[in-house]
Amino acid sequence: MTELEKYIHTYFGVGQEEVAKISGYFQPVRLKKGDYYLRTGRRSDRLAFVQSGIVREYVVLDDREITKWISTQGYFLVDLASFFFHQPARWNLQALTDCELFVIDQAKYQQIGREVARWPQLEKLFIARCFTVLEDRIVMHLSMNAEERYRYLLGFNKELFNQVPLQYLASLLGMTPETLSRLRKKVLD
Repeated sequence: MTELEKYIHTYFGVGQEEVAKISGYFQPVRLKKGDYYLRTGRRSDRLAFVQSGIVREYVVLDDREITKWISTQGYFLVDLASFFFHQPARWNLQALTDCELFVIDQAKYQQIGREVARWPQLEKLFIARCFTVLEDRIVMHLSMNAEERYRYLLGFNKELFNQVPLQYLASLLGMTPETLSRLRKKVLD
């Protein structure tokens, strides 16, 4: 069973027959380290699931890059506004490692809705999950200080600190690389 199939089964409580039907609409795509899945300003009618690898979601503002999210195995990649509302993408999605994705385009996504009776409920759960992740990030940034955010990310996915450049993690955490460096030293001592 692929990570995508496990995700569909676990998070949506879908039986094996429906899992096979839904996952059958996704096509495998490989990205090499440094490749872009999506660039700011382009329209995207694709949604991807990360089977393996790491993808950074970021935007360039003035003279700096802001990392919104770092997707690892078991997460979806999508610029929601572009996918659902056909707007130019706000985010760059770039592979930080070699990646294996499962990708579905808008037409096949719509086809699932016609062929899987429970799709409207499953789609609501998917979108609610996306917003829950975003809400959690907002609460984290509003209610935690820099050290608490660092410890939270460290507890959430310690391996990121061995696989992702620190400046990207610092941006994700809303701090400078120097602050992250000081916090790492403090926590490790």
